[in-house]
Amino acid sequence: MQVHIRQARIIDRRSEHDNKVADIIIEDGKIKKIAPSGSPEGGVKYSSISIDGKEVWKGSGLCVSPGWVDVFADYREPGYEHKETIASGLKAAAAGGFTDVLLSPNTNPAISTQSSVRFVQQKAKGNIVRLHPLGAATQNIEGKALAEMLDMRSNGAIAFTDGWKPVQNANLMLKALEYVKAFNGTVIQLPIDGALSEGGLMHEGIMSTRLGMAGIPALAETLMIHRDIELLRYTRSRLHISGVSTAEGVDMIRKAKKEKLAVTCSVTPYHLALTDEALHGYSSLYKVSPPLRSEADRKALVKGLKDGTIDCIATHHRPQEWDAKEKEFEYAGDGMNVQEIAFSIINKAAGKDIDVATIIEAFSIRPREIFGLNEANVAKGGNAELTFFITDDSFTLQEANIQSISRNNPFIGKELNGRVIGICNHDQFNLNK
Repeated sequence: MQVHIRQARIIDRRSEHDNKVADIIIEDGKIKKIAPSGSPEGGVKYSSISIDGKEVWKGSGLCVSPGWVDVFADYREPGYEHKETIASGLKAAAAGGFTDVLLSPNTNPAISTQSSVRFVQQKAKGNIVRLHPLGAATQNIEGKALAEMLDMRSNGAIAFTDGWKPVQNANLMLKALEYVKAFNGTVIQLPIDGALSEGGLMHEGIMSTRLGMAGIPALAETLMIHRDIELLRYTRSRLHISGVSTAEGVDMIRKAKKEKLAVTCSVTPYHLALTDEALHGYSSLYKVSPPLRSEADRKALVKGLKDGTIDCIATHHRPQEWDAKEKEFEYAGDGMNVQEIAFSIINKAAGKDIDVATIIEAFSIRPREIFGLNEANVAKGGNAELTFFITDDSFTLQEANIQSISRNNPFIGKELNGRVIGICNHDQFNLNK
């Protein structure tokens, strides 16, 4: 298969072609040629993508970058296939521009053994999106004893976490951090103190008081971050904090990085775009964990992404069936289904404050470095692991276009900015309709 991309702006800070408009020829999964637009290989005045000589997309403002990585998504299989399957989840990922996805272990049974790691790998085999299982840090995600992390690592688990149930026992977390040092592994932790957040429904603040709902204090995040950074300082291991949501939490991570501790972090699209004000109508579509915080927190997250304190994007894609959300707020399931529009959400919320190269670095380059994925860059002779997108196209999200099984997405019917065109992963190509 030959793919010819014309008049595309390359977004890749490591490439000699960064921020240049060029024509790219891909053959047999490799980038065969990159030539400045206007040469005989190009010559047209619009952007286009052709496959084996047939033009499949034409427009303006096409950008191409190394393939994007989602560092935390939940596809619910096995055990919760009525919410999402691996097949439908990977369709959502491809639509969202992701060539690689790190999969949460919160299934039933949990991904806590080598056989469960192999199961999800087999289910994803042959897909254009590569699936990387996250192994459970503790047996069955019960927080009582360490799981067989080395066995899972040997069979393809890329990092270790208890996902939506972060490790609460400090001694167990200490042992997990020490254990992964043997193979230079990483522990992923959501910054949620279970005791302080128990019974809470939203961020504790003026809005929770106004709505009469039990609040989750920022302390529930910062106390956990403080504890885990102290454990990291003691063990000199590797820690990734996923879903940081508070200004103080970002600042704590910034200071830890200045100490040269091996701590990294990610932010969700919805924490960059929304605040607790969104809950004024008591809609459970906005019920997430960690909760939506204040506007001051949101601005601090944008600043953290801009200055590099926040390393990468985690969609926290958590599909829920209709029944899980259409009930009293207290009993509704947590999570949003936003993997397909992650870039559009961030581009609209922070695109005026953060240049596109910084956003793409968080989508692609940093997660590959942190989790040891194949390096992808837009260079002659490199593997064609690419994401195609445009930054200045506004559209309204239509429910009929969603690839995921679930619809717990508060952005349906809302105007977004920036659109994913498709992905190329070696010799496979997927183009959004």
